[in-house]
This record gives sequence, structure tokens and C-alpha cells, in this order.
Amino acid sequence: MDESVEQTLLLEDYKSNDIEEKDLKARVLVETKKLWQVAGPAIITRLTNYSLSLITQAVAGHLGDVELASMSIAYSVIVIFNFALLLGMATALETLCGQAYGAKRYNMLGIYLQRSCIVLGLASIVLLPIYIYATPILKLLGQPEDVAELTGLISLWFIPMHLAFPFISAVQRFLLSQLKINVVAINSTLTLVVHVFISWLLVFKLELGVFGAAAALVISTWISFFGLFLYVVCGGCPLTWNGLSMEAFSGLWEFLKLSAASGIMICLEFWYYRILIVMTGNLKNATIAVDALAVCMNINGWESMIPLGFLAATGVRVANELGAGNARGAKFAAKVSLVQSTMIGIVFCVLVLIFHDKLALVFSTSPVIIKAVDRLSYLLALTILLNSIQPVLSGVAIGSGWQSLVAYVNLGCYYIIGVPLGLVMGWVFNFGVEGIWCSMIFGGTAIQTGILAIITIKRDWEKEARQAIARHS
Repeated sequence: MDESVEQTLLLEDYKSNDIEEKDLKARVLVETKKLWQVAGPAIITRLTNYSLSLITQAVAGHLGDVELASMSIAYSVIVIFNFALLLGMATALETLCGQAYGAKRYNMLGIYLQRSCIVLGLASIVLLPIYIYATPILKLLGQPEDVAELTGLISLWFIPMHLAFPFISAVQRFLLSQLKINVVAINSTLTLVVHVFISWLLVFKLELGVFGAAAALVISTWISFFGLFLYVVCGGCPLTWNGLSMEAFSGLWEFLKLSAASGIMICLEFWYYRILIVMTGNLKNATIAVDALAVCMNINGWESMIPLGFLAATGVRVANELGAGNARGAKFAAKVSLVQSTMIGIVFCVLVLIFHDKLALVFSTSPVIIKAVDRLSYLLALTILLNSIQPVLSGVAIGSGWQSLVAYVNLGCYYIIGVPLGLVMGWVFNFGVEGIWCSMIFGGTAIQTGILAIITIKRDWEKEARQAIARHS
């Protein structure tokens, strides 16, 4: 080949590669902007919502040890058990509304919202006996009688909040799927400010005690719902809300199946590490271990708000692109989200390893607790890293409508492999809390993350896009 011709071809190759590289950079920047339009406000929303319960428990802690224990159990066990199921069921709305919005079937979003409120409202009524019979349930689980009695009374006060969950969860996802997450974030932030004031007024000014703290959380939850509800019905969503419709009562069975699969998928993930705390509490001389584990779980809880924000953003972006028939765009959105969430997870993982001997100082000055947390820090770092990857893959599943498949994966990895392995390592081999936690990480979370990654890679995205279009045609 003539040297000048060869140089010309090489130059064209370089130009072509340069154009592709610039095109990739441009696509990443555009997708990053779209991703963070949802992820940023979603993280703020989750942090503010997480803070509501912490403030309520902190207020109860100033009233006495029994009050703190009762409030913590009422919220962390009774409320969260039910909330996890209802929240999971509400994620079905992210799939359907997100895909319908991408397909420009805007009128269907309001219909899906009403179907979700019907299904979740009925589910909340079915779950009411858990609140009503909280005291005998807790006594059966071995809780002290005074704590169980007060927890049962507090649980009754939480019933109005429980009945608000279906509607606020549905409206939040309705707005999220059409990229109105800023409204949700602002509403959550204002609710947090109001909650601080109401808690002070009811508990310290009116001296209503622990029931005042519970009432403050109930009032704040309903205020949050009405703020979003008024935004929707008063013209905030002119394309997607056209008022109540009888069409909402059709297709309820299909909606219920997807909601149930979504609820099970989220519940199995949500309860997994809470089982770790219960298992640790049954070890011999477990007081220090439980305290140290609680510190680690609190740190993990705060940090997990970031990957959970990515979960929401990934679900919306993937659903929007599939609904628009853009399989390539959905796949690219998943890749960008996974890379960015993982990078953030690596940063926090490294920070935990650097400050491993100082992590507990935020919560305790006890040398014993500090040492115990230091010993668990490497497991905390690994958990944070895995939890920066897994929620994004769950977000892809939600956006694509694979909830039932992921529910089976979670059941197998978490409860058929992870929990039994934790029992063996904790009691048979006497490795204590480190053995339980480590086995649950590798036996459950790591395997689940790997399987979800394989499912995502092997999936036929073009077929997913066709199915999304057919679902809303």
C-alpha cells in the first residue's frame, strides 16, 4: 500500500476514534445530568424521611429508657415491617408509570396511581392486626412485659400513619416517574422542619410524653401526604392527572400481581440485615456485640440513602427509556448509574477503612465499643461497597418489571443460603458476630449481586423495550 494512502487511512481511523470518544463523553454527560435530576432529590428525600424517625426516637430517649426501647421497637419492628411491604408494593408504580411516561401515554399515569392506592389501601387494612396485637406478639418473642405493653400502646397510635403509607408511597412514585422528584424533596424537607416543631410542642410544651412523640410523627406523615396530594390535584400534573376514573378498577388483578412481587422483592432485602441484629442478640454475652453492630448499621443506614437514591433514579431512567422503545438508551442508563454509584461506594468504603478506629466516636466514647466497632469496620466497608452495586441492579429490575424473578433470587440467596450460613458460622463454629455478618455478606448479598449482574447482562434489551411498548399500547 502507498505510504501516503496508509497515512490517510490511519488519520481517518484516529478521527473516527476521536469522534466516537467525544460522542461517548457527550452521552455520559447527558445521561449523568438526567440521572442526577432524579438521584439528587431522591437522596435528599430519603435522608429527610430517615431523619423523621431518628428525631422521634431521640425525643423518646429523653423521656426514659423504657420509652426509648418501646418507641424504637414500635417503629423499627412494627412500623418498618409493614412499611417495607407497602413501600415494595408501591415500586410497581415505578415500573408502570415510568414506562407509560416514556411511551407518552400520560393519561395512564393517573389511572395507575388510582389502582395503586386501591391495592395498597386494601393491603394496609389486612396488615392492621399486627398493630392491634403488637403487645402479645412482642411478649411471645420474649420482650420484657413493661416494654411490650408500652410498645403495644404506641403501635395503636401509629395506626393512622400506617393508613397514610399507601397513599404517600403511591403519590411519591407517581411524581418520581415523571421526573417531578424536586417537588417530593422540597415537601420532605419542609415536613422535617414541621416535625421538629410539632415534636417539641407535643412532647416538651404540652407534656404529652411518648404518645405525643408518636402523634407528632403521625401528623407529620399526613401533612407530607396532603402537600403532595394538593400539588397533584391542583394543577401540578396537568398531563398525567385527569381526576378520578372508573378505569382504575379494571386490570386490578394484574396490578396486584406486580405489586405483590415488588413487595416481596423489597421486603426480603429490607429485612435481611435486621435478621443479623436479631441473631447477634441471641449470642452469649452479646451486649457489646449488639451495641457495636448497631453503630455499624447506623453508619450503613445513613450511607445507604445514596445508593437507594440511585435505585430510584435507575428505575425511572430505565423505565422511561424502555417505554420510549429505546433499548440502547435503557442499557446505557443502567451502565452509567452502576459506574457512578460504585465509585461513590468505593469512596465511602475507603473512608471507613481509613477511620476504622474512630467510627464509633460519633455514637459512643466507650473504649470497649470503639474497639468492637474497629473490629467490625472491614465488614462495614465491604457491606457499603456491595450495597452501592446491588441497589442499582434492583433499580434496573424495577424499571424493567422483573420483580417476580428478583424476588425468587432474593429468597434463595438471602434466606436459603445467607441466613443458614450465618447460623452455622455464629453458633456451630463460634465465630460470633463477625462470622454471622461475614457469612451473610458472602453467602447472601454477594451471590445475589452476582446473579442480578448476570441477569442484567444476559437480558435481551430489545425484547424488554418491545414488551414495555406492548404493555401500554
